[in-house]
Amino acid sequence: MDWSAVSDADRDSLHTLPLAIVPLQTPSLVRARLVKNVHLEGMVEMFADMGTGRGLVSVENLPNEFGWPQGEGVEPHPDHALLRTLAALHSYDVYSLRVTLRQHGITVEDVSALTLSRDMIRELTVYMNAFTRPLLVAIYGDADVTINDFKDILALFRDPDVARAREKLQQMADRLEIGLAEIPRFLEDYGDIYLSLSYYRHCLDQTEPVVNEFLAALDEVRGNWQLKNDRNLVQTCDTMSATCQRVVAWTKGRLDLFDQSSANMWQDMSAAKFRDIERQVKGSHAAIGGVLCGLGVKMGSWHDRFAGGAGGPMRWSEFIMTDLRTGFDNIRRAANTATA
Repeated sequence: MDWSAVSDADRDSLHTLPLAIVPLQTPSLVRARLVKNVHLEGMVEMFADMGTGRGLVSVENLPNEFGWPQGEGVEPHPDHALLRTLAALHSYDVYSLRVTLRQHGITVEDVSALTLSRDMIRELTVYMNAFTRPLLVAIYGDADVTINDFKDILALFRDPDVARAREKLQQMADRLEIGLAEIPRFLEDYGDIYLSLSYYRHCLDQTEPVVNEFLAALDEVRGNWQLKNDRNLVQTCDTMSATCQRVVAWTKGRLDLFDQSSANMWQDMSAAKFRDIERQVKGSHAAIGGVLCGLGVKMGSWHDRFAGGAGGPMRWSEFIMTDLRTGFDNIRRAANTATA
């Protein structure tokens, strides 16, 4: 399989998983994707075309499509068992997948498939500055050094003409209690862990404005004279509103905590301190990814239909009760999966 054939959009997505990156036996599935629908169910997308639409198949219906064995007491086809596991994951972003695939014993042949696209990494530069600046100050002091990508930092450190940098690097190695030769690996780990936080911050920034529009719409639905006496609808709106506000606040709190931990790390630098931060961040990847995936899918579906306040309370309430509320609890449950 040519891993470079995996699209940048899929690499950068929270809710699509190109099945080419996981070990499957069925050739036609290798060309398919697993996607989250508005109910946050994992569906197999066999094809997608502007003219013909999308061919979505539920994971439970795959035996009918491929003639796999099924029934009580029957051993499922290996691909069916694998896809059931994948469908249940809360998010398909690359950082969550690194954790959850390993937890389920699913081997990815080429881990480069679980990396963000170059364009996304460049887009995250503005977020990464919060993490790279303290590192640069630790190495170069207040020198004016231009950084456009975290790899630029590694390039600077490997430049034999930067004598002062080498001296500072040796000081860093001494403080970290590691060898100078281990510094590049340490910096790569540092860059990757904070790139993940930058990615999640970016996803939250993209989603939060739509969440705020949705919360305002919920207020309108609950205050509408034709709808405010529908107890089931009002209770559903209350639950959705509370869930959105709670998980957005939780996600912001986690990201802010890690930002602060990064700033503090350089005040009293040690490899042990960074590894502790790394453990905490990785322990939150699946939870943060799950929250942002769920919110992204739900809010994206809402925005596609009602951008700019289109539709009005009656149509909103119908969509809320028929489509949006199903699976909404998965967003709250995703936050509870944090292990650190």
